[in-house]
Amino acid sequence: MNPGATIEQEEIFGPVLAVIKAQDYDAALKIANDTQYGLTGAVYSADEEKLKQARREFHVGNLYLNRKCTGALVGVHPFGGFNMSGTDSKAGGGDYLLLFMQAKVSAEKVGAVKTASAENRAAI
Repeated sequence: MNPGATIEQEEIFGPVLAVIKAQDYDAALKIANDTQYGLTGAVYSADEEKLKQARREFHVGNLYLNRKCTGALVGVHPFGGFNMSGTDSKAGGGDYLLLFMQAKVSAEKVGAVKTASAENRAAI
């Protein structure tokens, strides 16, 4: 099939395999990243440089290198995708807790408000 085909652009949970021929490894990463989704990806290679490049450039939440790309263990492997495949957070990971929190910043100029005890000390 051609890059951009509907079956390649959708997140399908089923026994479906979309095969696209790429000119080279860089082109393959470009094709793989050209989607709104990014849950899981896998790369098989004996070339360590290609694996390092996948770590840097493959935009997926769960990247598997030289192993099957299914079977994350609940409670053991943090799991979550990028873009339309999730919140960019990892369920089961440390950053997941932040989804249930609301950030707040509070700043106060020290000494801007005189308290009764501060006024009493100043009168002594």
